[in-house]
Amino acid sequence: MYYHSLNEELRRRFGGKVYKLSLSSGCGCPNRDGTLGTRGCLFCDGAGAFVETGDIPSQLRRAKARLHGKEGKGRYIAYFQSFTNTYAPAEYLRPLFEEAIAPEEVVALSVATRPDCLPPEILDLLAELNRRKPVWVELGLQTIHPQSAAYLRRGYELPVFEEAVRALRERGIEVIVHLILGIPGETREDMIASARYAGQWADGVKLHLLHVLDGTDLAAEYAAGRVRPLEREEYFGLLEDCLRVLPSSVVIHRLTGDGDKRRLLAPLWSADKKAVLNAMRRRFEEDDLVQGSALGKEA
Repeated sequence: MYYHSLNEELRRRFGGKVYKLSLSSGCGCPNRDGTLGTRGCLFCDGAGAFVETGDIPSQLRRAKARLHGKEGKGRYIAYFQSFTNTYAPAEYLRPLFEEAIAPEEVVALSVATRPDCLPPEILDLLAELNRRKPVWVELGLQTIHPQSAAYLRRGYELPVFEEAVRALRERGIEVIVHLILGIPGETREDMIASARYAGQWADGVKLHLLHVLDGTDLAAEYAAGRVRPLEREEYFGLLEDCLRVLPSSVVIHRLTGDGDKRRLLAPLWSADKKAVLNAMRRRFEEDDLVQGSALGKEA
């Protein structure tokens, strides 16, 4: 059994364990402020996965304290996670990003955003920072299929994604692509096609299970019977299918998402993350999963 895990990659590049510190830039989202839409993506609750407050040094201290129980020592990735973290002028973002990577123990910067929110001045800022410490940009592709993207209200077309990745690559910036498995209406072949496509563009991939959270528009779809959550073994099988078509050079940053347990409507089996990851590993070992094995020698 083998897949190119993030932990493996971090140990190779930085020589040991590296922790992520979730930070907030204070940016919004064009899919919520009326630029593209007002309700966001179908699955989004508008609250953000981890929203911090305060200046960046304070956010860093609190994030470290949550990890270690006190302000312990370690190496970290400054991770601007929630919302669209390049949806602001470069002069606003520069001090935030610079403060985030200033501590010696912060070894990299990861910025989650949308491909339609990367104008030249932001790209140049990220390139400048990338010359100091590694910069990763995370893009929520979710799917390559237009009907599914419209259903999710993603708000941009595939050529926009491709143009953004080319621009990032030209500047030497690594790209991490998010995909969602279990989008209503998608077949197994559809999901594998999205993974195969992502493997051609991404340095890293995050694979997410579609979660239904209370208060989202997806929850209304679920209540109306238009969303069938994946069963656990079904999801594991889809993960294996996707991993087999991803080149072994692609780093797997995530194999399932973290839904808010207090608001999780479905699938409820996903709430026990430790049990899920243990069962997933057993399944991978039983099936002798090898990342890229469906691609032949080119993987």
